[in-house]
Amino acid sequence: MAEQTQPWAERTVELPPEESGFRRGVARVAPPGPQPQTAATGTFETPPVPGGSGWPGAAQPRPPVSYQLRQLRRGGVWSLLGGLFAFVCWGIWAISSRGDLTSPVVTFLLTLCVAVGLFALSRLLGRVVLEGQLRRVRRTARGAHALTGLFLAGVGVAYLRQTEWVMGVWSWFSGLW
Repeated sequence: MAEQTQPWAERTVELPPEESGFRRGVARVAPPGPQPQTAATGTFETPPVPGGSGWPGAAQPRPPVSYQLRQLRRGGVWSLLGGLFAFVCWGIWAISSRGDLTSPVVTFLLTLCVAVGLFALSRLLGRVVLEGQLRRVRRTARGAHALTGLFLAGVGVAYLRQTEWVMGVWSWFSGLW
């Protein structure tokens, strides 16, 4: 063995040159795994990494946009039902006001903008709380859609409460009991 005049030399091991597969300065790597599919196939999937990336706290790769849109659609029935109820109630209120429909249309459009903002806020809170703090994976948007649908149903009830003949029917109906 060579004379150890350097401090790092005591930790270095000399290997015989006939060692199979050894080349000085070249690291041995594992054989390449499955390659991600290209644009020609139409799908973009990242190959699974066994054991994660190896770095603590490393961010996982973002899923494709098609997966994210599919995730946002799950639970959309609740928003759709709430929006439909609000639209019908708004229509009853707008027709019974017997005036220019410009103001009621603007009111309904503003209501829909608030509902979209509420949906976005609840998704953001879900991301911060569920994914950030609790380390849970969200697979649907059912909670955000349910909250938005509940808001729109409440808006529909508020429209009906402003309609005089609907409140008259409600008073008569509740007076039966």
